[in-house]
Amino acid sequence: MISEKEQKHYYQALLAKDSTYDGIFFVGIKSTGIFCHATCPARKPKYENCTFYETAEEALLSGYRPCKRCKPLSFPREIPPLVQQMVELVEENPEKRWKDQDFAELGIHSMTARRQFKKVYGMTFVQYARSRRMGMALKSIKNGEKRIDTQLDVGYDSSSGFYDAFSKIMGRNPKQSKDIKVLSADWIDTILGPMMSIADDEYLYLLEFVDRRGLEREIERLRNRMNASIVPGKTKINEQIKEELDLYFEKKLDEFQTPYICLGSDFQKSVWQALTDIMRGETSSYKELATVIGSPNGMRAVGNANGANQLAIIIPCHRVIQTDGSLGGYGGGVERKKWLLKHEREYDL
Repeated sequence: MISEKEQKHYYQALLAKDSTYDGIFFVGIKSTGIFCHATCPARKPKYENCTFYETAEEALLSGYRPCKRCKPLSFPREIPPLVQQMVELVEENPEKRWKDQDFAELGIHSMTARRQFKKVYGMTFVQYARSRRMGMALKSIKNGEKRIDTQLDVGYDSSSGFYDAFSKIMGRNPKQSKDIKVLSADWIDTILGPMMSIADDEYLYLLEFVDRRGLEREIERLRNRMNASIVPGKTKINEQIKEELDLYFEKKLDEFQTPYICLGSDFQKSVWQALTDIMRGETSSYKELATVIGSPNGMRAVGNANGANQLAIIIPCHRVIQTDGSLGGYGGGVERKKWLLKHEREYDL
């Protein structure tokens, strides 16, 4: 994850059109929906309208399309006409699912196209097209300003729009193979805004607010790691966590019982286990957490592991604050973190 300090540094490089940063970062511009590389000649956006990424694929997954002026996907080399044609075809119809027959109709040999595409971009054409679809669909969930009230209005008013968009990027049919795992993604309306759960019949793998930054990448990593097809649907685990969340927000839940699996390194798992030991209504600092897991100098690593948590609220990363008592960051947004801590302090009253 790019730190705030690095983002400000990158912004200065963007303003200066510093060519030494081409390929080092890509910038997504919220007001236009495009992403560029560092030396784009277009008019420079305000800092608050910029989101910085380390790779073009991350920008694609966040719903941005490549700038037609600076052509960030072509850096650092000019791309072959065939590959440029493929990019333009995707932009003409980003939701299209490409098949060998589509290439044949265009007079393009599919294997040649795939090989050239990967050589230029380091990802396959299918990955590129899927990234565009995924970014567009999940970005459509995130419409509207984030505001917290007695109810937080984020995304669609109902789950129907989510399922329409979500099925386009995750609704592929699983192959008839024991190696393909099917996970079900469900929408959960909460007082803090909509959340998404991903589970099978035995375990919960992800629980997040649908407007969390980077959620697209979390889902993609989960799918790749599990070799899974993720489709809209419900299992008993999706239903269980939905019921338990309702009780939690009503201050009627003693402890989450939904079985879950954490996918991460041994270090990350040790941090997540320590998080579950922080009692409801209490907080811990990153420094204290690092000491608890036997790595007193590992505050930064602990912070990164905290940010990589894919089970919001259940693994209470919102209970970790800065040493000076300030809230610090939170994937679901600082206002939600503040609300959750207040909610839990009043839980037993």
